[in-house]
Amino acid sequence: MAGHSKWANIKHRKGRADALRGKAFSRASKEIISAVKLSGPDPKNNPRLRLAITRARAVNFPNDNIERVIKKASSADQADYIEITYELYGHGGVGIICDIMTDNKNRISSDIRIATNKRGGTIATPGAVAFNFERKGVLQIKKALGDEDNLFLAATEAGAEDFDSEQDQEHYLVYTDPADLYAVKDALAAQGFDAGNANLEMLPKSTVDCDLEVAKANLALIEWLEDLDDVDAVYHNMNIPDELL
Repeated sequence: MAGHSKWANIKHRKGRADALRGKAFSRASKEIISAVKLSGPDPKNNPRLRLAITRARAVNFPNDNIERVIKKASSADQADYIEITYELYGHGGVGIICDIMTDNKNRISSDIRIATNKRGGTIATPGAVAFNFERKGVLQIKKALGDEDNLFLAATEAGAEDFDSEQDQEHYLVYTDPADLYAVKDALAAQGFDAGNANLEMLPKSTVDCDLEVAKANLALIEWLEDLDDVDAVYHNMNIPDELL
């Protein structure tokens, strides 16, 4: 299996990890609320809620919080959420994708326009940027948990599509079809390879080289977008200069 060599590069600014973890928790809450609003609060009778709970646990969302959100979602006063994807062109031809869950389409539309007005870039037509990305499941497994060859074999048998040991100093990266992410995660955990993080990511098929100033401008735009309450994840296809990593 050949690794997606640009994964580590696009995970910019490690110091923002706490903020992005908060985004993952926010996304988990919204997915649970949306599932309850659609088909009720009982996971046994609500497949979408079961999946939302699985995803929440995959990002270490506490069980107490899950129960609290399900109860909150059952209230008639709780707004529902819809999923939206915005595609943008950044500086220097860089493609940017924003995954969004919102209870107010007008608000997020205004927020995205403000972001491009303040930090540059333009809103693209649907599909213009997304064609250059593919959604994959990504598992991060600590290298201290076991031997690379054993994990490679276990990942292959579990149905993983790709494996990479070089892009992250502390973790192996296992890539899956989105539909297989949690099945592969469970299969590897049963063999002692428990993934600390399991996420659906948009990985670029090709990347764009940027000089220092263009990269700084793109990172300013990306970080503005990441800070928007309704934006759950931001993906790009920029090769970030080493000085900014």
